[in-house]
Amino acid sequence: MKISRKNSAVAFAVGAMVIASATGCAPGSGNASAPVSASHSAVSKDVAAAGKVTLTVWDQNTDGGINAAQKKLNSEFEAKYPNVTINRVSRTFSDLKTTLKLALSSNTPPDVIQANQGYPDMGTFVQAGMLQDVNRYADAYGWNSRYPSALLDLNRFTPDGKTWHTGNLFGVSQTGEMVGVYYNKTLLSKLGLKAPTTLDELQSDMAAAKAAGVQALSFGNAEKTPGIHIFGTIQDATAGKKAVRDLVFNTGGKWTDPSTVSAAKTLADWTAKGYVSSGSSGVSQDAAAAAFGKGQSLFLVQGTWELATLDQALGKQVGFTVLNDPTSGQPATMGGEGLAWAVTGKAKQPDVAAAYIDFITNANASQVLVDTGNLPAVPPADWAPKTGSLEADIAAQWKKLNAADGLTPYLDYTTPTFFDTLTARAQNLIAGQDSPDAFTQALQTDYAAFQAKK
Repeated sequence: MKISRKNSAVAFAVGAMVIASATGCAPGSGNASAPVSASHSAVSKDVAAAGKVTLTVWDQNTDGGINAAQKKLNSEFEAKYPNVTINRVSRTFSDLKTTLKLALSSNTPPDVIQANQGYPDMGTFVQAGMLQDVNRYADAYGWNSRYPSALLDLNRFTPDGKTWHTGNLFGVSQTGEMVGVYYNKTLLSKLGLKAPTTLDELQSDMAAAKAAGVQALSFGNAEKTPGIHIFGTIQDATAGKKAVRDLVFNTGGKWTDPSTVSAAKTLADWTAKGYVSSGSSGVSQDAAAAAFGKGQSLFLVQGTWELATLDQALGKQVGFTVLNDPTSGQPATMGGEGLAWAVTGKAKQPDVAAAYIDFITNANASQVLVDTGNLPAVPPADWAPKTGSLEADIAAQWKKLNAADGLTPYLDYTTPTFFDTLTARAQNLIAGQDSPDAFTQALQTDYAAFQAKK
C-alpha cells in the first residue's frame, strides 16, 4: 500500500461497503493501481467442463452462523456443479494457524484456504510460493468492481511476500468484522446503567456490576486470540485510532508509548479487580460466549462473528456497542474483513477453485450470510435488519464506525512474528505474570527487530 493511504485503508473499505449498501451499487470502481493481470481469456469459467473434481477446502468458519452459511453455500455449489465434490476441513482460527503451513508444504495440500492477512500468514505463504495470485480471476469474475479497492489492498502482497497492501491480489474475503462490547440489556436495566460508549463508562459499569454481585465480563483466552481483541479494544479507546494504525502499519510510534502502556495497565487492572477472571487462560472463547449467553455476566468483548450465537441465546436481551476514540469522541475499534479465501500454489484445478471462491462471495452468498446471522464484506443493497434486534444494533454500529472513519487493523498484522508475541504476552499480562511494562517492551522488541530488517 502506498504510504499516503496507510492510515485510511480499512476505514475507506467500510465506507465503500456502506455506500454500496445504501445505494444498491457495486462498491468502488476497480483498483487503478492494480498490477497488470493475465488476460481472463486464459481462465475457464466452465466448471462442468473440468470433469470430476474433488476440491479440498480449509476454512475457520466454525462458529454457529458462519458454519451454517458455509454448509449451505457448499451444498448449493455442489448442486449447481454435480461434477464437483467439496472436501471441507473446518478448524478453529488457532488450529488453522498451527496446521496450515504444514498442510501447504505437504504432497497433498488443500486447493482453497482461508489465509489471515498481514505478515504472519499471507506474507509468509506468498514468500514460500504457497498461494497463487488471483489477478486473472479478479478480472474474469469482476472482483475489482465487487469490492472497494481498499478491501482488495488488504489482500495484496508483492510477489516476494515482503510488502503488504500493494502488488498482486492473493484472495478475497467473505465477511466484514468489527470487535465491540456485547451487553445484556436486562441486567443493564436492573442495575440502572446504560450501554457504555467510552472506556470510563465501561469501567464504571463493570464496577457497579461487581458491587451488585454480578459478574462484569465473560472472558476466555484458552485460544489466546481473544487477548488480541480485549487488549486492542482498550488500546483503541486509550491511544486512539491514529496511534494504533501507525503502529500496525509501521509508520510511527512505539509499543512502549505512554498510551499503549496505559492500555496494558488497564487490562491488568481488570484482572486485579476481578472483572476478568484470573483463570481465563483455561476458558475457551466459546465457553465465555456461552456463559454470557446464559445471562451470567453483564458484558462480553468479542467480534461480530458471535452475532448468530448470541442472538439465538439472548434474542432482544443482547445489544452491541463500540467504544469511542478518546481524541475524537467518535467510535473506533479493530476490524475490517474476514480471512481471505485463496487458491493454493499446488491447486490441481485452480479455475474450479476460483469459481468456488466467487460463488461463496457473490451477491447470493451475501444474502445467505445475512440470513444466517453474519455480516457480509459487501452487504446486500436492501439489507434492513429488524428494529430492536442484535443484527440492527450491529448494522447501526457498522455505519457509525464508517461515518467516523473508525476502523483499526488487527494488531497481529504488525510483523511476521507479532501474533505469537502478542498472544503469549497478553495471556501473561492477563494472568498477572507480566507487568504492563514487560508486556509492552516485548511488543516493542518484536516491532523494532522487524523494522531493522526492512
